[in-house]
Amino acid sequence: MSREEGLPMEGTTTPQHKVRFVTAAALFDGHDAAINIIRRLLQAHGAEVIHLGHNRSVAEIVDAAIQEDAQGIAVSSYQGGHMEFFTYMVDLLRQRGAGHVKVFGGGGGVIVPEEIAELQAYGVTRIFSPDDGRTLGLDGMIQAMLDACAEETGAEKPWNVARESWIAGDTNERPAADYLEVARQITLAEQGTLASTPLQTTAHDPRPTTREPRCPVVGITGTGGAGKSSLTDELVRRFLADFPDLTIAVLAVDPTKRRTGGALLGDRIRMNSLDSPRVYMRSLATRQAHHTLSAATRAAIDVCVASGFGLVLVESAGAGQADSEIADLADQSVYVMTPEYGASMQLEKIDMLDFADLVAINKFDRPGALDALRDVRKQLRRNHNEFTMPDEGLPAFPTCAHQFHDRGVNALYLALVSHLERESGDAWHLDATHAQPAGTPERHPLIPGERVGYLREIAGACRSARSSAEAQARLARTLYQLVGARACVSARHGAGDHADLWQLFEEIAASKAGNVGTGLAPARDQHGVAVGRPQAPPPHSTIETLDAEIRRIALDLDNGTRERLATWPKLRADYAGDDFTYTVRGRDITVPLTAVSLSGTHVPKVALPDLDDWGDIVRFLALENVPGAYPYTAGVFPFKRTEELPTRMFAGEGGPERTNARFHYVSRGQSYARLSTAFDSVTLYGEDPAERPDIYGKVGESGVSICTVEDMERLYAGFDLCDPNTSVSMTINGPAPMILAMFFNVAGRQEAKRRLIADGRLQGKPEDALQPVVDAKRWDEIADVLAPGEWEGALACAVAQARGTVQADILKEDQAQNTCIFSTEFALRMMGDIQQWFGAHDVRNFYSVSISGYHIAEAGANPISQLAFTLANGFTYVEVYLARGMAIDEFAPNLSFFFSNGMDPEYAVIGRVARRIWAAAMRERYGANQRSQKLKYHIQTSGRSLHAQEIAFNDIRTTLQALLAMADNCNSLHTNAYDEAITTPTEESVRRALAIQLINAKEFGLLANENPWQGSAFLEWLTDTVEAAVL
Repeated sequence: MSREEGLPMEGTTTPQHKVRFVTAAALFDGHDAAINIIRRLLQAHGAEVIHLGHNRSVAEIVDAAIQEDAQGIAVSSYQGGHMEFFTYMVDLLRQRGAGHVKVFGGGGGVIVPEEIAELQAYGVTRIFSPDDGRTLGLDGMIQAMLDACAEETGAEKPWNVARESWIAGDTNERPAADYLEVARQITLAEQGTLASTPLQTTAHDPRPTTREPRCPVVGITGTGGAGKSSLTDELVRRFLADFPDLTIAVLAVDPTKRRTGGALLGDRIRMNSLDSPRVYMRSLATRQAHHTLSAATRAAIDVCVASGFGLVLVESAGAGQADSEIADLADQSVYVMTPEYGASMQLEKIDMLDFADLVAINKFDRPGALDALRDVRKQLRRNHNEFTMPDEGLPAFPTCAHQFHDRGVNALYLALVSHLERESGDAWHLDATHAQPAGTPERHPLIPGERVGYLREIAGACRSARSSAEAQARLARTLYQLVGARACVSARHGAGDHADLWQLFEEIAASKAGNVGTGLAPARDQHGVAVGRPQAPPPHSTIETLDAEIRRIALDLDNGTRERLATWPKLRADYAGDDFTYTVRGRDITVPLTAVSLSGTHVPKVALPDLDDWGDIVRFLALENVPGAYPYTAGVFPFKRTEELPTRMFAGEGGPERTNARFHYVSRGQSYARLSTAFDSVTLYGEDPAERPDIYGKVGESGVSICTVEDMERLYAGFDLCDPNTSVSMTINGPAPMILAMFFNVAGRQEAKRRLIADGRLQGKPEDALQPVVDAKRWDEIADVLAPGEWEGALACAVAQARGTVQADILKEDQAQNTCIFSTEFALRMMGDIQQWFGAHDVRNFYSVSISGYHIAEAGANPISQLAFTLANGFTYVEVYLARGMAIDEFAPNLSFFFSNGMDPEYAVIGRVARRIWAAAMRERYGANQRSQKLKYHIQTSGRSLHAQEIAFNDIRTTLQALLAMADNCNSLHTNAYDEAITTPTEESVRRALAIQLINAKEFGLLANENPWQGSAFLEWLTDTVEAAVL
């Protein structure tokens, strides 16, 4: 193989033709790390990979394999439902005449050996297991896949796709066999063995003038990363909407790697309009260096034209300044660029600005976009000698293809249709269009441009607060030394015993020079009689010098530091008593300050350091302090709740009734209910359960299936959602607004039924209000009994009382877990809508978001990067909400956090560091009140640390991690079951996981003290080290 064609990896077998694979993660599965590794290795071994990304249905994958004429499909499946998914894929391939396509899969330990054997017997080529990884290695697995696909693709058949077969009948229903035949013909064209098609003419013009109606070819080219695929998709969507009978072929070219001969054909991942049967897409690799098109592009266009498509769109690979070959093939060409092209002189070098019919300046929401539009227009004037035409008449269009129904894309599309009508006939005339309004893209940034440096500002504010605290500590230490020296000098010369140094300091600081006594009086006995002779007075210069220096330095001691030093003795006395009283929301809470061990030791709940040096005191209070006091390093509340442990056990499997039974099991015998809800992947992606096999197999797997309010009623039946001792957590993100609405409606229904039972309009006991059916009536019948306005009152009461958390963290989903179902921008706006609704309806006990680092850690982050990303996401939400006009103290108390624990040393202080940074940022940067400064977080023991081998040892790891979390004053804790590495937890394993928390909380004596981490030289060093790394 020549260098031009590529050099596959050493030790591999090179097939005689290019092997093409379609790769994807299964439906409702965001775990794409494994399939990304596989597709990169396939590319490195010389394969052409059509990558679809995650959450892809069987039909999408099979359609892609047929249209792309792929020899193989590789799918990762880590979310269950694999038996139905893979067997359905084999069935669908056979039904569509593509049974020759080889199917490969993998799912780690999720797919057990018995299932692997059954799937392979059914027709799956191979399911790779962890044992295969150990014996073959990754390269060996890839080679096995390539060897299995080494046969030649389609046989060389005479051209048999007559244009008439497409026109006859309904153009909206293209048979899969036709697409398969088109795909095979394009493959033959790539191999150089395609027989002449009915419409093939001269080598110079693949678009004969005799064609009626004429099928136009639109070329789309531009720099890599300019958004060509997204723009193509948006244009296709508009064509489909405006021309109901139009069929479209999309040919997308991506470059071949010269070193390996492989190629990533990734344009399909951006195409959302391919579900339509009126759209066919084929990805082509250039298979040659220094070109943006494949040598087979011209023949592929011929095939598409002969197949009866009404429009052919050709998207080139990323183009350089000198590339303009697309203009030689297309009737109309569109050049796509971004505002980031360098100096305006660079525009003079771009060949396509001479040849493009239309120019799209995409990603127009980026900085410098208006300047770019001005410069491009100037260049177009020069290139085409158009110096009198108004700016609006020049073919330069600002676009934001990533925005739905973008006005700029509408304008570009309408201009393109106008060109097509002029060049290809009246068939392209539009009497009406869905592409309105058209114009310049609307720019509504979630965070204003002047605030884009917010993370840098926050880090600076935290460092500044730390520096200020250290400086104040140094001043206090110097004052302590000076005042101590002053007391020694005075005592040495009989000026009295100044045991209270702070009182002496205040006297000196408040006095004027020379007004503090010099100690001339003699010492006296108990009767006031002079004893001995007076000692010689100290030299006035010494006293005055010390006093002057004390007064000078005292000027730099801020009022807060003075107050903390003045109240330190009282603080110590308060914590040395028998009990302590503090106030929460206007209610006084009194707690005992000690717990008595079996040996009779009075263990303090909060132990204060024995400090005398004012510098040490200032540093402790500024950087540590007691729990419940700024900067909340030791905890955000003065004491832990004794009536409710931080236990929150995750549950979710099957239908709502089954999960409800598990909730009652984990809450049995407790005076409180802390329910953590896991939803199945179908619900996580906002879809309803269905009988279609690739959906059916996922229903109720790894979570509960919920799709109606009635499902939600059954899920929480028997739990009072308005009881202050009930707290509900819902782990859901993409469809979080809808699930949250269901939850609040269920809480409102409970409250309404409680009221109806109380006044006798509904028969039953008070606890019956917690059931879906009361007095043999379901909600639709019960609602008829309510008087006007009664439902609104019940709902308002419920939302104000309900306690809990909805995860709803879309930034983390984008970064780590991939259950986004809306664009990030739209999802962030919905999050802001929810938070504003919370403020308007006095929702004080429910967190509108759980800003999650757990999934970032499970995706591979270490403790420091997990914390850094999570806090950055939290501050991003703060900026988004502030930009909407919300006040910081209106929403900050509704924010919560969720971290992963683990075995690394940094996990011991993850809560300490998070609380300190958040508090400093809220106070110093945003001016927030104390409630907003308190970072509350849930923590879960690490799923990544669980071993699939010797699973019984996992409880040891979990116990150690739980101890770290509880010693660090977490607000909520989930301990993983030991068998989660291989299966859904059983009642037995969940009971043991819960016991880990109970034994730590109730039996482990160290945790009788609530600030055990404070005072440890190592842990304080580790806290400072991790904080510095995060910032």
